[in-house]
Amino acid sequence: MIKLASQLEGIRTVAIAGHVRPDGDCVGSCMGLYLYLKENYPSLETDVYLEEPKEGFSYIRDLDQIQTICREEQTYDLFITLDASAPDRIGVAFSCFEHAEKRLCIDHHISNPGFGDINVIVPDSSSSCEVLFEMLEEEKISTDCAAALYTGIVHDTGVFQYSCTSSRTMTIAGILMDKGIDFSHIVDESFYTKSYVQNQVLGRCLMESILVLDGKCIVGVVNEKDMEFYGIQAKELDGIVSQLRVTRGVEAAVFMYQTSAQEYKVSLRSNGAVDVSAIASYFGGGGHVKAAGCTLQGSSYDVINNLTLHIEKQLREKEIL
Repeated sequence: MIKLASQLEGIRTVAIAGHVRPDGDCVGSCMGLYLYLKENYPSLETDVYLEEPKEGFSYIRDLDQIQTICREEQTYDLFITLDASAPDRIGVAFSCFEHAEKRLCIDHHISNPGFGDINVIVPDSSSSCEVLFEMLEEEKISTDCAAALYTGIVHDTGVFQYSCTSSRTMTIAGILMDKGIDFSHIVDESFYTKSYVQNQVLGRCLMESILVLDGKCIVGVVNEKDMEFYGIQAKELDGIVSQLRVTRGVEAAVFMYQTSAQEYKVSLRSNGAVDVSAIASYFGGGGHVKAAGCTLQGSSYDVINNLTLHIEKQLREKEIL
């Protein structure tokens, strides 16, 4: 695998960016790399660009250094994307990505076509944090950097329960734990802890969810009115689709929230029988076999019907329906 040090020769300015609506792996990999560079390459001018992360990541050092706006005239010698599966997912820093001298794409999404000048895409890795770890010099990873990397691994493995978790994943997690991180606090604070309002929205979504396809698929919806009523933002809806997925008898879970009058952001999860990355890719999204997402236009009924047609097709091909 390419080592990061080989890509920094002759570099003076670096930009780091993740994807829109950053999750734990995105925040963890971006901040882990930022801290690693600041600690080991202090002569580099390094900036990190992300949408504002949710409150649960406040334990990550230098989170206040995140920039949410990238000036169009700003240019960098090296632009590094982490956990972004396509250029249009880069979000706030896309203009800087376009104008950079060199682009390095680090990712683990199987749907990533490789849009950098240099691409390190490892679909078998649990997370972008795991890919990044393999590119760094282990002895140079500080406790603060380790905490950020551990965060990403925890989130994309569902605290080591998803099938993407390998023996190598566990080895890396152990190495990061040996750096002195407060691993139990990281898990509780960033993965499990929810605000009272988040729990209310979760409860309402579960209560109003519907089973379709003979109980093999579950669908939960949060509309704009609900989000306005509870005063909740999209980044605070993490975890709902995972809770839907563990419903007994379900093979696929669909969670969608409204982003405009005729638009929904969709999260898909599978228990193995359905390849949700294929479905998401069909609708212009992407992800992994068991976890993917996309954005669809239309009413909630239109979106549900379009998605369940593809889920039904796969279930029938495997004679589950």
